[in-house]
Amino acid sequence: MYNLVVFASGNGTTLQAIIDSIQAGHLTANIALVISNNPNAFALERAKKANIQTYIIKEKDSENMDEELSNVLSKINVNLIVLAGYLKLIGPKLISKYKIINTHPSLLPKYGGKGMYGMNVHRAVIEAKEEYSGVTLHYVNSEYDRGDTIMQSVVKVLPTDTPEDLAAKVQAAEKIQLVEVIKAFASGKQG
Repeated sequence: MYNLVVFASGNGTTLQAIIDSIQAGHLTANIALVISNNPNAFALERAKKANIQTYIIKEKDSENMDEELSNVLSKINVNLIVLAGYLKLIGPKLISKYKIINTHPSLLPKYGGKGMYGMNVHRAVIEAKEEYSGVTLHYVNSEYDRGDTIMQSVVKVLPTDTPEDLAAKVQAAEKIQLVEVIKAFASGKQG
C-alpha cells in the first residue's frame, strides 16, 4: 500500500478531500499519520474520525522539530509526505530523506513565501487585480514555496470576486489537483 503522511496546521479541508477520495475508492493509498504543529487544528479531529493516527509536534525550535519529526517518521513506512495547509518550514533532515510535496493557493512564483497562505494570498491577488489565480503543487525544499513545480491549475478571477469567493474556487481546484497528483505518485507515473 502507498503510505502518505499528511501535515496540516488548520481546518483540514484538503486532508478531508484525500480521506474522501481514499474512502470512495478513487485513490489507492493509506494515510499512515497526520501531523500538526497546532494541537487545536480541526485536521486532527478529521483524522481521528477516519481512524487515522495523529501526532502533535512538541518542539517549537526548527532544528529540534526536524529531529523530532525524523524520529517519529522513522517508525513508519512513508512513501510521500503531503503538506496540506501546513504553516511551518520543513527541516533539512526531512527534505533529504523523504519525498515531500506542498499545495499552495496561488500560481507560484506569484504570492508565495513566508506569511503568504490562505486569505492573505487571496486578498493580495484581488488587490493586485489579477485576471487569474490558481493552485501550485510543488516539491518542498528549504525555502517557502520555492520547490520545483509539479502541476498548476488556473482559475479565473472575476472583477466581482471577494477574497472568500476566490478562496472557494481555488480550494475546489486544489482538492482535485492534489488527488490527481497523489494518484500519479502512487501509480509510479510521478516521482
